[in-house]
Amino acid sequence: MSVSVFMKVALVVAFFASLVQLVLGAPAPSAASLEKRDVFVPPVLYPHAGTVWTKGQRHNVTWDTSNAPVNITNKVGTILLRKGDLTTPLVLASGFDILLGRIEVTVPWVLPDSDYSVVLFGDSGNFSPQFTINGPTVF
Repeated sequence: MSVSVFMKVALVVAFFASLVQLVLGAPAPSAASLEKRDVFVPPVLYPHAGTVWTKGQRHNVTWDTSNAPVNITNKVGTILLRKGDLTTPLVLASGFDILLGRIEVTVPWVLPDSDYSVVLFGDSGNFSPQFTINGPTVF
């Protein structure tokens, strides 16, 4: 075996030995040091089926916080608009405390239709029932 091949093999073995030592030597977090967290999936109460919004109006999106766990994984909420089966990039509200139970939003200028819903993100994504957004078709 030539010296060059021997050196390459030695370097590879040394690399993997170092990697194994790092992995095995890293302290694992103890169960006592990890705080238990719960996923909170509050049901959206408004808008509900049959709701009609008009472009430019302001409405309160509301959700039920009565069964909120003590340790929520993510308390920062975001509300997006969904059309049909696709969540749009339209952020209706963000940065609010998920335990508020409501947040005021302005209805965006979108094409009028009856298959919109809002998605409440915090710990998880929770959809409202589909509702209608009306208004002029011209932006």
